[in-house]
Amino acid sequence: MIGSSNTRAHTLLELLIAMSVGLLVLAAVGMLYHAQRVAQRRADDLFRMRDAASTALTLIGQQIQMAGFRPLDAATDLRSPALFGCASAALRGTDGRPSCDPVRSASDALLVRYVADTVSTWPTANGSASDCLGQGVGASADRPLVSNRFDAHVSPSTGEPELYCDGSGRPRVPQPLVAGVERLRFRYWRRGATRFVDGDAMRVDDWASVTAVHLCVQVRGASTHDAARYVDCDGNDAIARDGRARVVMHRVVALRNVPDDELPERKHERGVRS
Repeated sequence: MIGSSNTRAHTLLELLIAMSVGLLVLAAVGMLYHAQRVAQRRADDLFRMRDAASTALTLIGQQIQMAGFRPLDAATDLRSPALFGCASAALRGTDGRPSCDPVRSASDALLVRYVADTVSTWPTANGSASDCLGQGVGASADRPLVSNRFDAHVSPSTGEPELYCDGSGRPRVPQPLVAGVERLRFRYWRRGATRFVDGDAMRVDDWASVTAVHLCVQVRGASTHDAARYVDCDGNDAIARDGRARVVMHRVVALRNVPDDELPERKHERGVRS
């Protein structure tokens, strides 16, 4: 006896439609996953850039606040201005007679000088005062003259820009402090002035009258393959043609070792811009 059956096989057209729908769903899921990964990478890169800029501002700001410091019972004297800077140029010369390299660079450079002890700086293992890199300067219980030089340039080993410091512990052997920092911008407030000026506008006698420093740090991020917009240290809108995002942060640092009545008003401080 032959029975009837209500079942039937799927046609080739139905199979193709089902496969097409499945492929569309997989493609949509893949695109969503890729977009989330890209957004996460950009968020991580932005966090890293902001962290690097904030760290650089803190490290340099702490040193600027120390400029001109001298313990009351110290016999050592600075004998020259506590600060000296170069606008878009490298620092050259001795600590007592610094100069600026005529070859222009993307970053400013800064020299900070002060008399150190184991209270104002972190003491080393043998009880010596330290420089910007934690390197010992002088012997135990000494109050040495410390000179720290800051600039930003491309690392010869990694090819990436970094913040460097050259300290008195090992003179002329700069070491990287923060990765990604491609530009430093310093402007100076002089006693009795009405605005900040660049380092190349400072005369020899002006460095002794500096009461505050406007510091700007520009940090470069990872490549996004897209032209990125940002506001540079001069407040101008800029486009990064290399496809790398930038973060720019500002800070005004008052020198602690000058009279308070000569400090610029807080209205001149500029907040974070990126």
